[in-house]
Order: sequence, then structure tokens, then C-alpha cells
Amino acid sequence: MTAPEILKDLKNRKFKPLYLLHGDEPYFIDLIGNYIEHKVLSEAERGFNQTVVYGKDTDLMTVLNAAKRYPMMADYQVVMVKEAQDMKWGKETDDKKSIDPLLSYLEKPLPSTILVFCYKYGKIDKRKKLYKAIEKNGLIFDSAELYDNKIPGWIEGFVSDKGYRINPQASALLAEYLGNDLSKIANELEKLMLNVNAGQEITSKEIQDNIGISKEYNVFELQTALGRRDVVKVNRIINYFEANPKANPMVVVLGTLNNYFSKVLRYHYAADKSPQGLARDLGVSPYFVKDYEQAARTFNYGKTMQVISLLREYDLKSKGVESNTAPGELMKELMFKILH
Repeated sequence: MTAPEILKDLKNRKFKPLYLLHGDEPYFIDLIGNYIEHKVLSEAERGFNQTVVYGKDTDLMTVLNAAKRYPMMADYQVVMVKEAQDMKWGKETDDKKSIDPLLSYLEKPLPSTILVFCYKYGKIDKRKKLYKAIEKNGLIFDSAELYDNKIPGWIEGFVSDKGYRINPQASALLAEYLGNDLSKIANELEKLMLNVNAGQEITSKEIQDNIGISKEYNVFELQTALGRRDVVKVNRIINYFEANPKANPMVVVLGTLNNYFSKVLRYHYAADKSPQGLARDLGVSPYFVKDYEQAARTFNYGKTMQVISLLREYDLKSKGVESNTAPGELMKELMFKILH
């Protein structure tokens, strides 16, 4: 099940006795865990029927004893282990100690207990008996990290769920600026929506005005200027980056440009040059296909390969490999080589 599907069931009060929320993306684990913690029980019920512990501060027997209790003046009780990856889970071969009673419980959980394990930055081995017992009698959610090309679409969905709209350029700009940290993106969007009327479309202007991205001097505009071989604008942006290095660290700029030119290279390889085919192959919104068409005209296949090689070379130089040149000077040097 997806996170929205799980949340829908929870809102409809369709509960499982066991939840294992695990994986590399903490945002969805927190999203589901927070809903269970704050919405499943009423405020009055939580006082006697909710136990929330942290993995590093608890053990299996404490969790098990809490799970075996019956609710008081409520239909359910919630037992939640946050940061469950920090808990000592024991060994399955140690059948005389704590792991065996836990397995027994997981195989026959109390229907009145909602036991939740929030296990971040990793996953429990599917071969383990614990995993199989939870899978059989409860629900396991694999919180996978989103690929970079999926972030703009996720942003659009997040905004839509809140009753707003965002255009593709704005969602792409936000994704480029904030990366794939979904929690950070969600926090910035929540703050942004406080300053935007409900139902209003969020554009690049709102992003730039409220999230501190320079309107003209950002890596997104640098990509566009390079794609058009606009030498004057490229130089203006690079000079701005040099004057504001903390806001535009070279390693981030180079990483973004590498992603950009890798997509230009994929454009050259693409067999299907239709807008829909290119959008699929490049992993971008159809709105941006024309930008890559322009970039591919500016940089033929051979030049694109050369640019990618230059980006790797200057990434090493920016980290001090065979170079002690200042980042600003390195960036100017790199831009000259890309454009000529």
C-alpha cells in the first residue's frame, strides 16, 4: 500500500494490529506515524491508552508488555516505537529470551492494540521471522526514497492536497533548490502557503519571494542560460554565485549541472523524439521538453560528452584535487570552457 492509501484507511478507522513502517525515506514514516499518534485516539483516550517510546530508550519486553494490555474506556490502545532502528531486537536463534515472546505476540496480536514500529534509514530483512509475522498479521510499509525526477510531481501532489496549484516551472525550481529532502520541502511549502491565497496558483515568483531563491540568479536560470548559450547572463549568474557562495555552493551547482547535461545526453540517445516520449525518457515534465530541445541544439552529442567530462574534472578540482584555485575562479573557468 502507498502512504495515501494507508492514511485513507486510518481516516476510515480501518486499523491493523501491527504496523512496520521502514525504509530510507523518513518523511512518509513520520507522516503515517504522526497520524496514528495524534488522530487514532481522542485526547481523552490517549491519556490511558497510548504508549510512545524511542528505540534507544526501550527494549522488546517493555514494548511487548505494553502491547499485551487492554484499552481502558476505549476500543483501541496505541503502542508506538519511534526510531525503532535503535532498539536491540535480539537474535532469532536466542529462542529462550525476548525475541521468542515477541514472535509469539506478532503471530497472534491483540486486535485491540495498534502496535507501530517506525524504523528509519534502513529495512528489516524480509527473511526474518519478525518480518514474516508482521506481514501476515499486520501491514508493512516500505518507505522508499523518491528519485530526483519524481520530486516535482510529488510537490505538485502535495500542493494539490492542500487546495493549491503550482505550475511545473515553480515545482522544478523548488526541487532544484531544496533537493530531495521531502521534510524540508514540505516545511517550506507549508510556510509558503501561509502567504498565498487558497486556490491560487503558485508560480516561480512566489517561490522566489518566499523561499529566498534569487529571481534571476539561481542554478535553474544558469541551466537555461547555458542551454541558450547566453554568455552575458551566464557571466552575471556566475558573478552572483561568487559573491554569495553560501547560498550557491559549487558542489551543489556542479551536481545540478551534471544532472542537467546527463538529460541532454539522453535526449541525443532518445529514439522517440515526441514531447511525451522525451518527457518519459528524460524524467521531466512535458513543460520542460522544449528547454532540452534547445540545449540539444546548442550542445551536440560530442560537445555534451565533453561538458560532462569537464563537470567531473571541475568537481574534483573544487574538492582540492590538483588545484588550489578559489571556487569562483574555477566556476568562471568552467563556464568559459563549456560555452566555447
